[in-house]
Amino acid sequence: MASQPSLSDPRRAKFARRLPAALSELAGPEHGTVSLPLHLAWSGLTRFDLDQPRLRMGYYRIVPAEGQHDDLVRYLDRGLLVSLWPTLRTLISRDVREVWEHSFDELAHSARAAA
Repeated sequence: MASQPSLSDPRRAKFARRLPAALSELAGPEHGTVSLPLHLAWSGLTRFDLDQPRLRMGYYRIVPAEGQHDDLVRYLDRGLLVSLWPTLRTLISRDVREVWEHSFDELAHSARAAA
C-alpha cells in the first residue's frame, strides 16, 4: 500500500517554488524604512523600520511566508536573514522553516549552531 502524502507536502512545494537559487540572490535592504506591498503585508503594518529589532523581525516573518520569488529577492537581505534565522525559525511555520533549511545549508547550519 502506497503511503499517503502529508497535508504539508503541497504547502512545502508552494514555498519551495518561490525560493531563489542561492541566498546570495537576496538583495534587499539592510537599514531604513521599507513599505511592503499589500499582497505581502495584507493584515496589519505595511511600513517597517529595519533598524527597529521588533519591526525587523516582523518584516522577516512576513516576507518568506507571503512573498513570491521576486519579493524574496527584492525584500530580503542575505546577511540579515542568516543572522536572524536562529530566532526567526522559531516564529515561522514549520513548512516555511523546513523548506528554507532544506534548500540552504547555511540556514540549517546556523539553526544547529544556535541549538
